[in-house]
Amino acid sequence: MALPGGHHLDSVTLPGQRLHLMQVDSVQRWMEDLKLMTECECMCVLQAKPISLEEDAQGDLILAGGPGPGDPLQLLLKRGWVISTELRRIGQKLAQDRWARVHSMSVRLTCHARSMVSEYSAVSRNSSKEMGQIEKLLMEKCSELSAVTERCLQVENEHVLKSMKACVSETLSMLGQHFGQLLELALTREVQTESCSVTELECSGGISAYCNLCLLGSSNSPVSASQALVRKIDASDNIYTTESTTGNLFSLTQEGAPLCRIIAKEGGVVALFKICRQDTFRCLYPQALRTLASICCVEEGVHQLEKVDGVLCLADILTDDSHSEATRAEAAAVVAQVTSPHLPVTQHLSSFMESMEEIVTALVKLCQEASSGEVFLLASAALANITFFDTMACEMLLQLNAIRVLLEACSDKQRVDTPYTRDQIVTILANMSVLEQCASDIIQENGVQLIMGMLSEKPRSGTPAEVAACERVQQKAAVTLARLSRDPDVAREAVRLSCMSRLIKLCRSPSERNSSDAVLVACLAALRRLAGVCPEGLQDSDFQQLVQPRLVDSFLLCSNMEESFV
Repeated sequence: MALPGGHHLDSVTLPGQRLHLMQVDSVQRWMEDLKLMTECECMCVLQAKPISLEEDAQGDLILAGGPGPGDPLQLLLKRGWVISTELRRIGQKLAQDRWARVHSMSVRLTCHARSMVSEYSAVSRNSSKEMGQIEKLLMEKCSELSAVTERCLQVENEHVLKSMKACVSETLSMLGQHFGQLLELALTREVQTESCSVTELECSGGISAYCNLCLLGSSNSPVSASQALVRKIDASDNIYTTESTTGNLFSLTQEGAPLCRIIAKEGGVVALFKICRQDTFRCLYPQALRTLASICCVEEGVHQLEKVDGVLCLADILTDDSHSEATRAEAAAVVAQVTSPHLPVTQHLSSFMESMEEIVTALVKLCQEASSGEVFLLASAALANITFFDTMACEMLLQLNAIRVLLEACSDKQRVDTPYTRDQIVTILANMSVLEQCASDIIQENGVQLIMGMLSEKPRSGTPAEVAACERVQQKAAVTLARLSRDPDVAREAVRLSCMSRLIKLCRSPSERNSSDAVLVACLAALRRLAGVCPEGLQDSDFQQLVQPRLVDSFLLCSNMEESFV
């Protein structure tokens, strides 16, 4: 195999690095790369498995350039990224029942896992009994996955394959758990033992070079930097140094949940709240709060926030009009994060209950005065999560005339111009609609007409995220309508505005709801509630198919319905 060019690669400038020159022996580099490129293929041949010729095989992962000698952090991050991507791809092929592909990828996954374990053990000084046990469990699950997928290749009975598919899925899930435990334990140990010069890291651009865990040659690691960055923030009284270091810490939080957990454990939350409690650092509040919101995506971050009375600090910022709108918006983002219904730990935030009234009042005011869609989105997202957090919040919102504030905002394109924002608004309305007093406020503010409009929510760009947001808006609008229609006045107003015909169209036309089953169920429930009050608004065929049968029968009828293009 001939390599283009001469024998040496002289003074090549790497992108993203300032005048960072390196001398590389091309033959030596090729030999290092060759080991990683051929390792998996060799293992496939040794196990008598042919290399796949499928069209998507060209997307198989190859590590370009191995970690440097004695650099366990780069090794962990590179191998970790490859293995996690392989796990995701195996799951995709499993869902498509492409068993040959699942098996070949399982073999390759085993190779990557074995390489990570052996290479890390060779360069790391931090081996322990606990790590050894997890490594053993990981490799056992890898072998089990390879064995069971090989058996699946020999099975032709569909019923047997279906039962084996559940077994493969469970094995894959357990393998992912063991891998996550091993990676997090190894990363944490490296953070605890390695020291790193933050000044060197900042000058070399090492943090930005780790986007997607791809290294551009820097010898510094953001994982080993987290402890040093936290200490530097905690000790610094210089505004420029603190700003730079906080920005670098934020960059680390964008590398994923494992690093956020490590930053939280190393005191990142404490150090950032220290900034937010000093008037001399007021101009840094937005940046510090943005970093806090990223860290609090994990339970460890929320626990640390609770320990340092972080909720009280957030309440002080939100209720202080002397703070800029940007600062209060970022504080709202932290509130939205720590009250997320997806984090089970948020239900135990005892300190939040003490400050909830102040926070809710400040958030409603921020929604009312928001100068941009982004600020309104952050404030409304926090309110939406709080309505899940405690039902008392809905009563507070009712007393604060929040319905009027939210519905007025819907007609302001500067504040509400995306389905993501309407998703937050309709979430609040859906949760508030359990209160009997809510119905009169909705009618008074022409809320039924706005809810009717949300049933027609359509994506502009067609991206998966926007399509999913539109589905949530339609579903929650139907849920809100069903709950409010307990009040006869609301039901009659909905019928007058032709809500029933829109609900029928959503049920009968899959394209109107993007074939979403969740939207279908919500629309059937709303339609039945309205039909109970105003049955004359339905045609006989609609009544017999969508209202009279059991809900599950109507659901099956509509979910299997093919559209007519005649």
